[in-house]
Amino acid sequence: MDLDLQLATGLIERAKSAASETGVRVIIAVVDPGTNLKAFARMDGAVLGSIDIAIKKARTAALFECNSEDVWEYCKPGAPAPGLELSNGGLAPFGGGIAIKAPNGKLIGALGVSGGSVNQDQTIAQAAVAAIRFNA
Repeated sequence: MDLDLQLATGLIERAKSAASETGVRVIIAVVDPGTNLKAFARMDGAVLGSIDIAIKKARTAALFECNSEDVWEYCKPGAPAPGLELSNGGLAPFGGGIAIKAPNGKLIGALGVSGGSVNQDQTIAQAAVAAIRFNA
């Protein structure tokens, strides 16, 4: 299983739907395993500052093959790798980025959502990935 355009745009559509249900306007970025942008959407009215954050959340999730917020455990003050968030062109070690893995565990890409609160972004991203993870 690979992250093809159909799967990437399906993630975008499901994230937009979840965001609309909650009344939040977000930016959605989908990257491939090499962190290259595969699909992107900015909902009408979503703040411009969230563009970079959504992409960085997706990149963070792909680079570390985990949810973006999990990286915080390594770079927060007193953690084993303080300053890690400054690596790789800048990371976003907070909720809203999800690594997408095939059923065999292989990383196929990542999704990043930004524009609401961290909890809203995280909920929207989870809804998008949960809805299609094994349907592609």
